[in-house]
Parts: sequence; structure tokens; C-alpha cells
Amino acid sequence: MDSSLAAISLLLFSLFSMVYTSTIGVQYISKLLQIQERERAPPSFQVAAARGVLHRLLPSHSSAFEFRIISKEKCGGEGACFIINNHPSSYKSGAPEILISGVTGVEVLAGLHWYLKYWCGSHISWQKTGGAQLFSIPPLGSLPRVQVGGILVQRPIPWNYYQNAVTSSYTFAWWDWERWEQEIDWMALQGINLPLAFTGQETIWRKVFQKFNITNSDLDDFFGGPAFLAWSRMGNLHGWGGPLRESWFDGQLTLQKKILARMYELGMTPVLPAFSGNVPAAFKDMFPSAKITRLGNWFSVKPNPKWCCTYLLDATDPLFIEIGRTFIEEQLKEYGRTSHIYNCDTFDENTPPVDDPGYISSLGAAIFSGMQSGDDNAMWLMQGWLFSYDPFWRPPQMKALLHSVPLGKLVVLDLYAEVKPIWISSAQFYGVPYIWCMLHNFAGNIEMYGILDAIASGPIEALTSENSTMVGVGMSMEGIEQNPIVYDLMSEMAFQHKKVDVKAWIELYIARRYGRSSPLIRDAWNILYHTVYNCTDEAYDKNRDVIVAFPDVNPSLISSPLEMYPHYGKPTSRRAILREKKNAYEQPHLWYSTSEVIKALELFIASGKELSASNTYGYDLVDLTRQSLAKYANELFLKIIDAYKFKDVDKVTSLSQKFLDLVEDMDTLLACHDGFLLGPWLESAKQLAQNEEEEKQFEWNARTQITMWFDNTEEEASLLRDYGNKYWSGLLRDYYGPRAAVYFKILIESVENGEDFRLHKWRREWIKLINNWQSSRKLFPVKSSGNAVSISRSLYNKYLRSES
Repeated sequence: MDSSLAAISLLLFSLFSMVYTSTIGVQYISKLLQIQERERAPPSFQVAAARGVLHRLLPSHSSAFEFRIISKEKCGGEGACFIINNHPSSYKSGAPEILISGVTGVEVLAGLHWYLKYWCGSHISWQKTGGAQLFSIPPLGSLPRVQVGGILVQRPIPWNYYQNAVTSSYTFAWWDWERWEQEIDWMALQGINLPLAFTGQETIWRKVFQKFNITNSDLDDFFGGPAFLAWSRMGNLHGWGGPLRESWFDGQLTLQKKILARMYELGMTPVLPAFSGNVPAAFKDMFPSAKITRLGNWFSVKPNPKWCCTYLLDATDPLFIEIGRTFIEEQLKEYGRTSHIYNCDTFDENTPPVDDPGYISSLGAAIFSGMQSGDDNAMWLMQGWLFSYDPFWRPPQMKALLHSVPLGKLVVLDLYAEVKPIWISSAQFYGVPYIWCMLHNFAGNIEMYGILDAIASGPIEALTSENSTMVGVGMSMEGIEQNPIVYDLMSEMAFQHKKVDVKAWIELYIARRYGRSSPLIRDAWNILYHTVYNCTDEAYDKNRDVIVAFPDVNPSLISSPLEMYPHYGKPTSRRAILREKKNAYEQPHLWYSTSEVIKALELFIASGKELSASNTYGYDLVDLTRQSLAKYANELFLKIIDAYKFKDVDKVTSLSQKFLDLVEDMDTLLACHDGFLLGPWLESAKQLAQNEEEEKQFEWNARTQITMWFDNTEEEASLLRDYGNKYWSGLLRDYYGPRAAVYFKILIESVENGEDFRLHKWRREWIKLINNWQSSRKLFPVKSSGNAVSISRSLYNKYLRSES
């Protein structure tokens, strides 16, 4: 690193070595922490697992590092830490150069990551977002030395949580062990020690329900397909995308055992699922006197009972605790051990039938009893999404649920704390321990978006607040492999004791991510920091760009460009005020000046000669060009609607063709990087199949989740259509473009014939198109092609130059 970056690095590291912060919440969970310490894998196992990560990451430098597991007492406080030292034998030829010590294998690897980042100028992100930038690391024998006495970095708080209940479907659905091993490596390097471990639970459920005389055939309609298991598990739907085949059960259970073994070897605390009350339909017939309620419709069309309206066993029914205990015991029997923390979200988008606080309290107590009866040391980990999502949860109901469990036995995930923190409005969850989480991403949508300032300060404000019950930080995104800067910073907050100077941090990030820096790229990132990564309007960022979420609405109900985006292209500190219209489509999110972001793109393109060899630069360039073109497409669509209202058929025709050309061009752009391809998603689904029939089913699951999502009729689209949309090459050219073409064809016909837009015709043709696409077996590339710099420059000149 050059001297200026080293100075910034020292400034950042002056914030790291601080005393451990023991909140009231940490005191409440201290007994479980002590149990987990005693049950952790032996030090030799953890060191071996950590060395395995090092060898996979940096095999050329395996001999340069020595790892050691140390006690918490050597951290100078109560909490966990890592210590980086110059190795005492480093003066000898061929001896290790750096000694990294940590309380667990995770701490050791987090220490390795810190060293590689801040002394070697390297960068690690997901493979799809550019992978690892390691060429800045000096050769063996010349690794940078740290200060005399070493570097001590403590966790300010015990836990670093990872995942969302739906990440298992939006991202992990088709992963094999090779991909899971990569992810667990990434988790450990980021310091994550509290991940969900949900894979393979359907096999456990079959064994549990067999004990209650429910047959495997009874469960065919209970489990969803592989891409929809998350919502089947939460009782939102049943059967959709199924049934599951025997090979799926066997393969996923084997995979789960590998995942758990590796997590335990590294000293992680994997969180297992618990019984939430969701039971198969056959259960009602088998136990007619049980308190079983059929839930209302969850987003299915009509509503369709074939997929909707699942059955929920009341937690106050004696069977609830019995099933809950059996499920915990069956997991312990199958896996051989547990970390004692169980996730259960009985009320996730399922509202309780009665709002009486006493009833709510009895439900919570029974849910926890189901866990505790199977594990004396059980702790309930609950997503706090319900408190943001459902107005049912007023203070009396919220208190009743939170206080239904002994203090220290329930931990709540403040799931959306970077935007809508519940810890503030609930006076620290009314005394219950919680984890400050960044939700950030919905449905794995691709969108440049973030709130870096909130990430850099929010956890610290919560941690240092009066009577804080915070016990961890976490990342609870619905989908991963996007916006690497956001996840890099959020991961660091697990080790930060003070608010981060984001501007200084980004200066280092640039040099680490690309292996070098330049005035142009720094200026570009300064713009991005103040625009796309400075969203403060508190709007949910579900990507509704027109290309990927085409409006299913009569065009006469769509506002004009000026009404929609009065500040389009201009600097703005707030979201444009939108005109409300009944049945109008959900407008795309726009919280920044598009012209400023196009200037950042100009600077990125100008940096191409210097950075084009960098895969991380290639990802960022494609993503930024895509972001700029997507917002341009939103504006272009509104111009088409404006021309339609003026009955200007020539302009509607020419602008529609320009829109379709833009979609084709964007597909070509996205093909330039492996992180934006449809092919890998579909192929990974098919590779898990054991036969042709299963292959067709899995591919249908994969295609459906990213398009229509849920059920539809011939003239009525899914209520969740495009929720899981993706900017992927192949998807734009093969589906999004043809869909837009159908709409524009009918739009032009209505102007030419002087008639109203034929909405029903549009829906019939579009739904026929998507039904055919979902069942298609067309192949798509799994490797990128094309020059990102030249194509980005070409598309900038073609569409965006006049907008800057």
C-alpha cells in the first residue's frame, strides 16, 4: 500500500482496539454463551478448518501464516477477539511470517481477512460480484509487518448473524457442497458466527410426522418445490412447485450434515429451525379434536385452495409442545449435536386470530416450551419482521409475545434496522435481547442501492444507547451476490466500536477492490456514495424498474413523465412526490439524481484502460451501466405513454422500438460478466436432478421463481409476479423483451384503431408467453462473453450522453 492508504489504515485501526462492551442483553445470554464455549470443537479441529479456508483462498501463501486458538482472557476483556502479530520465527528462511490468534476459528479467519485487507490491500467478495482481489498481496518472504506488540481487535458484542429465512430459496435453492463450502469460507472470513442452517429439514419433518401417523404421501401436498421451500416452511403456501422426490430428501440431508460439520469445526453457532405450528392437511383428519386453524389466502390467485390457506396448529394445543419436542429431538438424533439456538417465526405474515395479550402470551410460552422440552438449554431466535410488516402488533401485543418467554431465552432480529429500527420505538424491545440487522435486499433483486451512513453508525448508536439490550449485528438480506460494498462495510461493523468515517473507508475500499486507485475512480465513487448509496427516503427497495416489472395496467392510468419524476435527472434530497391513482402500477424507486450517476459512469468508463483487467472493476462497470440504463428505460417508457395519450402513433412506434432495442442492448451488456447470467441459475437447478422428470420440475421451479413466482389464470397474473425479478442476460432477451413487445403491439393497435387499450388481450397474450417460457428447456450461456468497457462506452454514447 502507498503511504496515504497506510495512514488511512492506521486511522481506521485506531478505532478497533477498544474495550469490550457488555450490554444488559449480553448479560442475559451469558449462560448460553458459556455453554457454547464448553461445547465448541477442540482447538486442533478449529485450526485445521481455518487452515483449510486459507489453503482454498491463498494456497501460495499457506506457509506464511500460523493460526492459534486462545482463551477469551487473552483478549483483555470478556469478549472474543483476534490478535495479529509478527511471527517470532519470521526472521528464519521459510518460517511463517504472521501469527494470527483468535478465540475461535472464525476469529482467526476474521483476523486473516483484516490483515489481507489493511496490510496487503486485498479484497474478498462473492465470485459473482468479482471474487477476490489478491494480486496486491506481496510474495512469500516479504509480507508487511505489523506494529510491535501486535494488533488486538475485539468484538464489541458476541454475535454476528447471517441470512434470512427466505435466502434459502432466493439464493441457496440449488447449491451443492462446493458452493456451500465457498460460502462458509466467506462467512468465516467476514467474522460471521451465527448463521442459519435450514438445509435438509424436510427429511427431519417426514420422520417427525411419521411418529404422528402421517404418511409420506400425505406430505406430497405439504412441502413446496425446491425454489419455494422457504414459504412452505413458514406456512404461507403448500404444494407449489412440488412434490419433492426421494432423491431430494436424501441429497439435502447429506448436504446439511456437511454444512453443520464445517460450521462447528470453525467454531460457529449454527441456528436450527423449530416447530412453528405449520401442519399438513392430513393432520386435521388424524386429530379432529386438535385446535387447528386454516389460515387465509397468502397471495394466491382467486384464492386457490390448491396452494393457499395452510393449516396452523394452535400453540396452546397439547400436540404443539409434543411436535416441537419431537422435532428438536429428531434433529439432535440426526445431527449428533446442537448449538441450542432455534429459529421460529410462527407469525411471519400470518396474523394471530385473537389480539388479546393474554392469548398472545400463552402462544409465545407454548412455542418456547416446544423447544425447551427437547433441549433444556434452548433459546428462541425470532425474526422481528412482523413488528414492521403487520399493524396487528401494537405495544400490548408486542410486549405480550416478547415477555412470554423467560428473559434471556428469546432473541429478536431487528430485521430492517438500517431503515426502520424497531429497537428505538420499542424501548429496546421492552428489555429483550436483540440483534441489529441490515435487511437491504428483497428477493435477490439486482439494484445498486444502500445506506452506507446508516450502516456505519446505526449499530454503534444502538450499542451505546442507554440500557442497550443489543447482543449482535447481522445481515438479513433476502438474496445475496450484489452490492459488494454494502456487505463489506456491514461485515466490519461486527468489530467496530465507533462510527465509521465512510468517506475515508471508501478510499481504502477502492484501492482494495481494484488493487489500485486513481483520481477518476475516486471521484466516481464519491458520487455513488452520495447518490445510489445514500438512500434516506425509507422506501422499500423492491426493484420495480419497468424492464423487469412491466406494468399490468391500462396506460391511461399511468402518470405522465413530469408527474412521475418531477426531479428526474436533477439533484434531489428526497423522493419525488408521486400522484396516487387507483389501480396504478407500483412506480420504480428513484431517490437520487440520475444525471449525477451518469457522470459517475463516465468516470468509470474513462478508468477502463487502467482497470479493465480487474474482474471486480468489470462487475462494477456492468452494474453501474445497467443501473443507469434501467432508470433511463423507466423514463423512456413514460415518454411512450405520453405519446399514447396524445395519440401520436408514429412516436409510440418509434419510441417502443427504441425501448426494445435498449432491452436487447442491455442483455448484451449483462453477458459481459458471469455475475449477470441466467444460465448458471438454471443449470445449477438441473444439476441437482437425478432424472429427466426431476430435471424438468427443477428447471420449472427456477424459471417460475424469477418471473411469475406464484399461480396465475389465463387472464389473471400472479399477485407476486416479478417479485423475484433479475437483471440477467438471457432473461432480458428471451422474456422481458418479448413481454414488452406484446404490450407495445397492443398499445399501437389501440391508437391506430381509435379504441381503448385492450387490457384483457394483453393479459392473455402475456400470460401465454410466460407459461410457455416457464416450461421451456432452452439453454443459456454459463460463461460471460464480450468486452465490458467497449460495450458500456457504446451504450453510454447511444443512450445516456445527452442525459448527463
